Amino acid sequence: MTDFAARRVMMVDTQVRPSDVTKFPIIDAMLSVPREAFVPDNLREAAYADELVHLSAERVLLDARTLAKMLDVLDIGNDELVLDIGGGLGYSSAVIARMAQAVIMVEEDESLAEEAQQILSDTGADNAVVHAGGLAEGAAEHGPYDVIIVQGGVEELPQAIADQLKDGGRIACIFMSGALGEMRVGLKSGGDISWRLSFNAAAPVLPGFQAAREFAL
Repeated sequence: MTDFAARRVMMVDTQVRPSDVTKFPIIDAMLSVPREAFVPDNLREAAYADELVHLSAERVLLDARTLAKMLDVLDIGNDELVLDIGGGLGYSSAVIARMAQAVIMVEEDESLAEEAQQILSDTGADNAVVHAGGLAEGAAEHGPYDVIIVQGGVEELPQAIADQLKDGGRIACIFMSGALGEMRVGLKSGGDISWRLSFNAAAPVLPGFQAAREFAL
């Protein structure tokens, strides 16, 4: 029988801590949340690998290093409301739920959304709510948000998402250009978001987050 608890410790010790992520809430959450519960049954053995785990044709579970570094930069407080976009089966939301006051996860794949809510409930993430709807639309009725995190690649951030971030709020996205990507963190001030590069990372671009294509004759 696989010792998933031991794998969680190894994941933190070999993927998270060496990436200079040392904040206790992040380490504690990643040691506590059973990552294997948030992937399809046939992928449980791959849950702790240092790579993306494909949950469906358009959704991945980010590797632990990338998620941990995103959370480290965002520095979520226990009084903050977080919007988690494209959370798949809910792992990122379960981790965030241990740091934030509440997290709203947006998932447009209805089968993933339904299963995610059940897994989050089963694993005790009572302050995480799954909103089934278009990723690019967010969940305005629960906002505005102190923090927004996008669990996949972005070519262009939809205006509807930017509008749901509070003034003074932070947002983390993996901006993709072809096969190359950069995780950038944005700070909203005076209605505008200013971005800075944090580290290199890559993920498939989420539906609704593609740049508009220009066609030339």
